[in-house]
Amino acid sequence: MTQLPKYLTGDSVAINEFLDKFDVFLLDCDGVLWSGDHLFEGIVETLEMLRARGKRVVFVTNNSTKSRPDYQKKLTALGIPSDVEEIFASAYSSAIYISRIMKLPTPKNKVFVIGESGIESELRTEGVPFLGGTDPALRRDITPEDFSGLADGSLLDPDVGIVLAGLDFHINYLKLSMAYQYIRRGAKFLATNLDSTLPMNQTFFPGAGSISIPLVNMTGQTPLAFGKPSQAMMDAIEGKFKLDRARTCMVGDRLNTDIQFGIEGGLGGTLAVLTGVSKKEHWEAADAVAVPAYYVDKLSDLRATTS
Repeated sequence: MTQLPKYLTGDSVAINEFLDKFDVFLLDCDGVLWSGDHLFEGIVETLEMLRARGKRVVFVTNNSTKSRPDYQKKLTALGIPSDVEEIFASAYSSAIYISRIMKLPTPKNKVFVIGESGIESELRTEGVPFLGGTDPALRRDITPEDFSGLADGSLLDPDVGIVLAGLDFHINYLKLSMAYQYIRRGAKFLATNLDSTLPMNQTFFPGAGSISIPLVNMTGQTPLAFGKPSQAMMDAIEGKFKLDRARTCMVGDRLNTDIQFGIEGGLGGTLAVLTGVSKKEHWEAADAVAVPAYYVDKLSDLRATTS
């Protein structure tokens, strides 16, 4: 039987022992630091405490709607000091993989994007050509002419070699139809992340994984994903920050992304918070996808340390 996690809230001795085990904390954002634009109480002070104890903090998010500079702006607006290099997002991870690993030969290296400006910004920074995304011409109903153009290929760009699906607040039948036609014509199917839901305004909304599900159903393919729990993302983080996995802890609210990410990545520990998706009953279930090593009610409970 899998050992249940140690509960740290209110136990200052246990919290100190926990903090002493790690040099680096990989922090999920949505559901851990905030929900939507609501910053959880005590987060700024908790991050200050971690840094004061010499801990490195890395913000690791699956949300692809923002670029790293956009995320830094959000952190700053919420009163959280940060450096853009401390931020590792799924849009950035995807762009790095496409430009530096896949290296598709021109001209068949164009990306059809389902997603928001965060993906476009990171692709642009890496010099990767793209179309779709936030193009207002695609934010409309499909027409009979579209059906004809998609069927005969005249509406498609022959240089598209990749379909990258992320969270798209303007998803529609036309975008899905175009993505499907590109994939069936041989384009590689990639996803920024596979989160089924998005924590927002203290409730949940469809996540990027729910956006790509129609394409999975149509193509029979599972996309290569770059967000947690993908170990491609872990390898990239390790390479960038030169961290010691045994002295690194993943902190998150979701078992099948954050906690699984840390466990499969061989990190020294995982910490679950109860301010987001997963609850105690999820890891206590017999079929739990992952079980954290530790948990707290909320991240700011880590401030209850002994001096």
